[in-house]
Amino acid sequence: MIKNLQVPTGIIIFILVLTGFSTYGQDQKISNVFRIETRDGNGYTGEVVSRDSVKVVFRAEKLGQIEISQSDIITILPLDTNQVKKGKYWFPNPQSSRYFFSPNGYGLKKGEGYYQNIWVLMNSFAVGLSNYVSIGGGLIPLFLFAGSPTPAWITAKISIPVVKDQFNLGAGILAGNALGASNSDFGIFYGIATAGSRDRNISLGIGYGFSGGSVSSSPMINLNAMYRVGVHSYLLTENYLFTNGSESTLMIMFGGRQIIHNAGLDYGLVVPAASGIGSFVAIPWLGITIPFGDKAR
Repeated sequence: MIKNLQVPTGIIIFILVLTGFSTYGQDQKISNVFRIETRDGNGYTGEVVSRDSVKVVFRAEKLGQIEISQSDIITILPLDTNQVKKGKYWFPNPQSSRYFFSPNGYGLKKGEGYYQNIWVLMNSFAVGLSNYVSIGGGLIPLFLFAGSPTPAWITAKISIPVVKDQFNLGAGILAGNALGASNSDFGIFYGIATAGSRDRNISLGIGYGFSGGSVSSSPMINLNAMYRVGVHSYLLTENYLFTNGSESTLMIMFGGRQIIHNAGLDYGLVVPAASGIGSFVAIPWLGITIPFGDKAR
């Protein structure tokens, strides 16, 4: 049992707000939204006023009406008008397959990948082999500190869209070893269900850890959510319930993500709550995720 386990009221409210993932505001549609990339490395989003073989007259979001020479344009692509919110275009979520660390039911697309760094020491990556299967790995280089054992791991994940952009199932494994130590294998098998879109969703997962050749008899329960609040901003929460016989530990993570040129800056707090912990403890979380491959374009 969990004894004297008190979850801060603000965390409960935060999770309840995030469960409103399906309530989008209905914005007025713009019928002529394009993205123009130019040879000088600039990009413009807005409406095409007119175009001919020489120039494009374009009403950009921030610059107003401008003229761009056809010879200066690399690409001009129509955008999904359903992604226009309050007069601004919300680009597809470039970090939609994971929360702070835990994955969700959505997967990387073929050719997409990312590198993640948490507090300098924790390094991981993932890449999409197809639209449904991804692999990855990670390392915490503790060998830099007097040759300490170094945790390293590999991951694999399969994502199954049940209802497109509304409900996804995922399953995977993380398997690792503390290099330099004997009998130090570790990992987890997990399954997860995600309801909602890539921008606003909630996930419930279950996993069984293993170490030293044996599998835990008690599951880990995982409840996470993501809620997009702006063009580049997201709220995140990631929560774990671990059980071991009569002892249980609840770990709550909450914070946000800011997208900067497709890279994601994650920030928040980790709050452990367990029997024997009588006071509020909050550990800062800071991570950055950098896309590569198709996602980085």
